[in-house]
Amino acid sequence: MNQHLNPPKTGMKTWLAIGITILLAACDQSQSQQPVDMPPPQVTVATPLAMEVTDWDEFTGRLYAVESVEVRPRVSGYLQSIHFVEGSIVKKGDLLYVIDPRPYQAILDLARADVTRAKAALELAENDLARAERLYKSHAISEEELDSRSKQKRGALASLEAAKATVQSADLNVEFTHIKSPITGRISQTRVTEGNLITGGDFESTLLTTIVSLDPIYVYFTADEQSVLHYTRMDMAGTRKSSRDSPTPVLLRLADEEDYMHKGHMDFVDNQIDLATGTMRARAIVDNPDFLLVPGMFTDVRLLGEGPYDTILIPDTAINVDQTIQYVYVVGENNIVERRQIKPGRLHEGLRIIRDGLEPDDRVIINGIQRARAGMPVTPEAGTIEPHAPQQG
Repeated sequence: MNQHLNPPKTGMKTWLAIGITILLAACDQSQSQQPVDMPPPQVTVATPLAMEVTDWDEFTGRLYAVESVEVRPRVSGYLQSIHFVEGSIVKKGDLLYVIDPRPYQAILDLARADVTRAKAALELAENDLARAERLYKSHAISEEELDSRSKQKRGALASLEAAKATVQSADLNVEFTHIKSPITGRISQTRVTEGNLITGGDFESTLLTTIVSLDPIYVYFTADEQSVLHYTRMDMAGTRKSSRDSPTPVLLRLADEEDYMHKGHMDFVDNQIDLATGTMRARAIVDNPDFLLVPGMFTDVRLLGEGPYDTILIPDTAINVDQTIQYVYVVGENNIVERRQIKPGRLHEGLRIIRDGLEPDDRVIINGIQRARAGMPVTPEAGTIEPHAPQQG
């Protein structure tokens, strides 16, 4: 019975060996997980790039002709001839159409004959008045007769003036049969061909063609309410004059162009915000000597915003975002990383303008950001910040 209560000695030895083995394995694993001293991570740092910049605000605009004319006749008649090539450039005063002038020439000749008749009547009245004055002095006629001859002269003079006015009117109608270009520009197609009867001289006159001027040309665009307030406050602060009072520079770029090649200036800003769109309409005028800009085209517009002014710039890759806060890592004393909150501006030559939060001599981490944390030491390596691309315009 006592033999069954005592365990075998061989079994205890086995369990003791297993326990020692497990203990030794745990000690080896603990020693393998002990931290090994590592050098601070290496990062690339650079001071912000200091330079003078000018802000250009971008909008989408549309081109309009400065002058646009609908060519309509001022007299009615049959269209006799057309004297222009459709789609060509015409100059002010060039002959475009001729309406059959013969009916109006006949009226002019008749009016001129009436002038001759009126002149003869006036001469007769003047002679009669002169005789009446002599006879009146010799008491051969009465005062009433003299007064009648005087009134006859005045009536003849008025008839002559009326005849002359009729000649001027008839002469104008003859002139109006030759329709000339009122402006210099590109002419459209003719809406009426030779031989057709056209109507002129009233609101239902026949539309013959249209002409639009090309040089200079307008570009219209709209700015949102925030931009309008921004420009207004800059004007109040004296940092940028209002486009209403100053010809603010404007640059244009067409759809197939990379650079803003066309220069102009502001010449109109509307007087109120559009209630439907919440924007304000503005207009610039642009030189177009080669007629490349065509009314109706869309164009990118750059409007001078602010500057030139001195600022500092860093690459976008150096900026981190924590919800709504943007920050960079700066290497301070003893190569300890600091987190610096910044206020970034727009891009300029591939770099981000920093309006607040950095100093020109700060060492900003521009490479190896993922290895940096605030408060930890790093091994800084000097780098440089350079513009990535030339500024448009």
